[in-house]
Amino acid sequence: MKVADAMTPRSAVVTVELPGTRDDVLEYLQERAFSSVPVIKEGDDGEEFRGLVSRDALIERPDEDQLALLVEEVPTTTQDADLTEVAELMVTEGARRVPVVDGQLEGIVTITDVIHAIAEGEVDGDSEVGDLATREINCVYVETPLPVAEQELSHAGVPYAVVLDEEGDMDGIITEVDILDVARVVEGEADTGESIADDDDDWKWESVKAVGNSYMPTRNVEIPGNPVREFMSDGVVTVSKRKTARDAAQLMIDNDIEQIPLVSGDALAGVVQDVDLLRALYR
Repeated sequence: MKVADAMTPRSAVVTVELPGTRDDVLEYLQERAFSSVPVIKEGDDGEEFRGLVSRDALIERPDEDQLALLVEEVPTTTQDADLTEVAELMVTEGARRVPVVDGQLEGIVTITDVIHAIAEGEVDGDSEVGDLATREINCVYVETPLPVAEQELSHAGVPYAVVLDEEGDMDGIITEVDILDVARVVEGEADTGESIADDDDDWKWESVKAVGNSYMPTRNVEIPGNPVREFMSDGVVTVSKRKTARDAAQLMIDNDIEQIPLVSGDALAGVVQDVDLLRALYR
């Protein structure tokens, strides 16, 4: 299967244009919950792709206002590339979105696009998930305050935690999406070099500083202090080790999830993440 058959076409891709400022991307990265936005520049020969601006770049460089200095070079692919090659690129580079470029931006291909291809049988999905699952499982206790759980997900570098009850049995699952759904966004204005959030505030997620003499939005996300059990998904979708990558991919699509606990009998044996399914395509 070629990238052209799976990607989101240019007409449906949101972009920002050079020259510009960080303010131009805040709407997309914050309010639309995008992880990154492609950057283009109009030249004599038409539109040119320049790279991506990510949420991480804004947070790590809060005093940089010029969009051109926030743009990051990223791996790209072409419409003629094989989707399995792009799957390997996503895994090795840690990229969930890969721009499709041939002089100009032609589209975006995402991990979700690859998962759809696996589920629909367009690429290999015959590997058993027992051979693909991650055996190291990120867990939190059911009574953990939600802000603490968010910090735990951040430090672990994964978008989920399996929720355990007092007996150590799986009681649910909490994800970044669950936390975003209940977080309260506080918008405000900050003068140069100031941040609305206190650096010691445990539930500060993001704060974007003002630069120069202008004012721009700052964002704090306040997370309810209630226990995880009030926000977790308790009807957890699971998969057994003999199921195939195609089975798992279809479950992910049907339930709009990115990870599925692997069970062996009544025991939790691992977690199958969407990226694990991509590894099976090229190894």
